Amino acid sequence: MRVLLTTWGSRGDVEPLAGLALALREIGVEARVCAPPDEEFAALLARVGVPLVPLGPSVRSVVSGTKPTAKDAFQLAPELVAARFDTLGKAAEGCDALLATGLMPAGARDVAEKLGIQYVYACFHLAGLPSPYFSPGVRPGKPSPQGETDRRVLWEQDAQRVNALYGGAVATHRAAIGLPPVDNVRDYVFTDQPWLAADPTLCPSQGMTNLDLVQTGAWILPDDRPLPQELEAFLDAGEPPVYVGFGSMAAHAPKDAARVAIEASRTLGRRVLLARGWAGLAPVDDADDCFVVDEVNQQALFGRVAAVVHHGGAGTTTTAARASTPQVVVPQIADQPYWASRVAELGIGAAHDGSTPTVESLSAALTTALTPETHVRAKSVAGAIHGDGATVAAKMLLDVVSQKGASSSA
Repeated sequence: MRVLLTTWGSRGDVEPLAGLALALREIGVEARVCAPPDEEFAALLARVGVPLVPLGPSVRSVVSGTKPTAKDAFQLAPELVAARFDTLGKAAEGCDALLATGLMPAGARDVAEKLGIQYVYACFHLAGLPSPYFSPGVRPGKPSPQGETDRRVLWEQDAQRVNALYGGAVATHRAAIGLPPVDNVRDYVFTDQPWLAADPTLCPSQGMTNLDLVQTGAWILPDDRPLPQELEAFLDAGEPPVYVGFGSMAAHAPKDAARVAIEASRTLGRRVLLARGWAGLAPVDDADDCFVVDEVNQQALFGRVAAVVHHGGAGTTTTAARASTPQVVVPQIADQPYWASRVAELGIGAAHDGSTPTVESLSAALTTALTPETHVRAKSVAGAIHGDGATVAAKMLLDVVSQKGASSSA
């Protein structure tokens, strides 16, 4: 059996596919991965022995520099559609199933349809899925008739937005391979039964969407890499530091994030560990209470820091939660405000109010995260998080293909 996995997005979109590819191999299924051609993504997949099939432009080239505009989105969308029809059309030959995730994978299901293979859409959070609750920002559990109407209007407007971005390119490429047009690109991509690759403790889904959602748990890539010797020396030289990193955030990273984080940590008498990341975080002086890391094993590192200050990506949130380490989430875009709110609701850290912290506001959030009560709660929640989501999803994919084979031969 052979499966094609595809995404276009940041590391948080690529690493789960590496975890799933590894889980598939462990049950005898070959996995191919089509993802952006960024060097670090190729290195990430190489760790599990899966070659990267390049798809579209590099993500870093798109998100670096100034913040993307609506014009940029209308240029990128048809480019990605064309890349999927071309690249996936070739890579999916001989495959039994195609699983797609990441930035609106318009074009992926179309390829699967043309080849007559199984298709699965997976997501790592609930943002963007239809909800029975009335509007963004309203806590679940308080629906109202008027609110449902408001939410339905927003959902219909979202479909129109997706059609405007992707519809023309999808129609053109479908016609070129002999497929009829689709009226609603977003709903066609999502299907009626998407998979949610997120832990149910961190991201409860029961009753949170109108779709027949299947929750597998988070797809975690095991990491046994040792920490660099220089980092080990820094960790051993004093009390656990505060980790600060904004991952693949580049143009969206908070202004002066490193300076603010260093000053806030020092205010609380804490050392600082900066993750350079795409935001290029760097020390503000040569004091020995600050250390900078590049690519590193976060699974090994997070259990040795006092708190994790981050942007609120699904992967970083899950890794910190599994490590029992309190968090401060400074959300920037997309699903990040959701993860910030979950961290606060679970009592495993603090959600920073707003995307641009000051020394005072970050100090206050860190004070909350560093309390003994938060640490106890973080340890309790960590015990409830499952680490087998990738294995669950791999077996489900195997079952999906097997069931199709059985029905075809009946």
